[in-house]
Amino acid sequence: MDIQDILELLPHRYPFLMVDKVAHYEISPERKTLRGIKNVSFNEPMFTGHFPGKPVFPGVLILEAMAQATGILAFKMVGKPKPGELYYFASIDNARFKRPVIPGDQLVLDVVFLKERRGIAKFTGVATVDGEVVCTAELMCAKRGG
Repeated sequence: MDIQDILELLPHRYPFLMVDKVAHYEISPERKTLRGIKNVSFNEPMFTGHFPGKPVFPGVLILEAMAQATGILAFKMVGKPKPGELYYFASIDNARFKRPVIPGDQLVLDVVFLKERRGIAKFTGVATVDGEVVCTAELMCAKRGG
């Protein structure tokens, strides 16, 4: 999926769209997974104020990128969103940050659907850079609107 496909599924826009590309996704009875890509560029607005002189991509934005990847996966599972329909964060559990992400890194976001109950979907997410884990988390999202 390219950026145009992503823009059809997510409401986010610059500077808050955190998924540049979907490299792969699988939706089968056994597995529901998605791999998203976020290219971290020094030109992004958060770097002017987040540790000037030692730019670090904020951990909360790594989690946001994971959440956006889960939103894309969720909509690929159920179809394009209706007008006004969104997936919202319901919770983040067990988030762990292993190392900083810096400009020039390519953040690879692997998310896996676990289950859904009463409109709340649970996912796991792993973010890596060059094959090294930088963040892991469990995310729950709720579909609203439409």
